[in-house]
Amino acid sequence: MTGDDSWLSTVPTGAGRGPALLSTQRRVHAGLRLGELLRRRPPGLTGNQWSTASRTLLDQVVCAADTGRPEFAVELRPPSPDSAARRAERTTEAVVTAIGLPLLRIASATLRAAEHGPRIAGYVIDARRYAEGADASAQSYVEFRDIVGRLPDGRDGAVNDLGVLARVEAVEAYVARRLTDPILRGLHVYWAQGPAEGWSWAEVRPGGFLVERVTLCAYGLHCGIDLARFAEDLAVLAVGERLRKLETETPTLVSREELLRAIRGLRARQDDLVDTFAYDHLCQD
Repeated sequence: MTGDDSWLSTVPTGAGRGPALLSTQRRVHAGLRLGELLRRRPPGLTGNQWSTASRTLLDQVVCAADTGRPEFAVELRPPSPDSAARRAERTTEAVVTAIGLPLLRIASATLRAAEHGPRIAGYVIDARRYAEGADASAQSYVEFRDIVGRLPDGRDGAVNDLGVLARVEAVEAYVARRLTDPILRGLHVYWAQGPAEGWSWAEVRPGGFLVERVTLCAYGLHCGIDLARFAEDLAVLAVGERLRKLETETPTLVSREELLRAIRGLRARQDDLVDTFAYDHLCQD
């Protein structure tokens, strides 16, 4: 099956959970089923495949504001723990590819669709619009992620870093003696036959780290930013969510040895990466 967006239906203004959000000539609808976006069942799917895919919940569906034509969708899910869930994901991938619906799938143990989905969808809308209007060959060109402006703490920095508030809050938590290290550290990689993956961690107490991992898969979608950096920024955002709960919840921490072992595990698989592993300095004792 090949992509053909003639299978897609237009989305009514009132569709989804709650009112649609408006963003730069786009409507963002929450909580639509994939089956609601299709005129009919695409050829080449079995009844079971169609039943599975049509029930898939798309957390955010971005449409043209004037026509209601779907432009892309966002799924935000916990990491898939079992083979049945992964089979369902592969079926969904096949269907969105067949019908020409670009999809961004985010796997995170902490980020939630209702709380973070609208912001992520709006961010991708803005990044795509910037990339479409910018001349990447110009000497003065700056990536969307690297645009400098005034940060919430008054300093100048990357205003399109989704983790910027978490980084500011980490410094405040350090000053309040809730963290051992004020810097949120991280890494990102892009697997040649898999997703982009971003990690971030905060040292809550000496040798005890709060760690978040986020993976991103983009099917037929150019997000307007580097996908691996996007994944790391989302991991920082997730760390920030957990840091806000330090005073009310006891966090699950990872030891320095466990974190080091995990990073070395990435290095051991560097032949499977799109680019060179750039974090040898993190593999030292």
